Amino acid sequence: MATIDQQFVEFIVKSLVGHPDDVVVERIIDEKGVLLSLTVNPEDLGRVIGKRGVTAQSLRTLLRALGTKNDARYNLKIVNNDDQRENYATSDTPTATSDDAKDEPVKNSPDEAVENASDYAKTAREELAELDDLDI
Repeated sequence: MATIDQQFVEFIVKSLVGHPDDVVVERIIDEKGVLLSLTVNPEDLGRVIGKRGVTAQSLRTLLRALGTKNDARYNLKIVNNDDQRENYATSDTPTATSDDAKDEPVKNSPDEAVENASDYAKTAREELAELDDLDI
């Protein structure tokens, strides 16, 4: 049975996303408080995070208010499940099946822009890692 905090996050997120059936909220209690892990359909990840993370920050603020009422500290983790994108692909969308072609964007795919953005993020992470190696 879902607790009030899980139901709260689930209700808000299901109102935002295009695939409400794919919203899953898991609850873990540890020494830091209550951790809620939010998993959504990869197509809805941008909606949940929002521009510059504003929507995600708003969710965290609402959780903080709920925590004040319940005397608990809540943390929200939004699970990035881009690797599971092929699980949500429709049957008419071509997907790459070989390991070599998995990292390349699929031609004529509606997800091509998203995959290009993922490539951009990957390149940016690599450049940042190189900067961390510099002795300044």
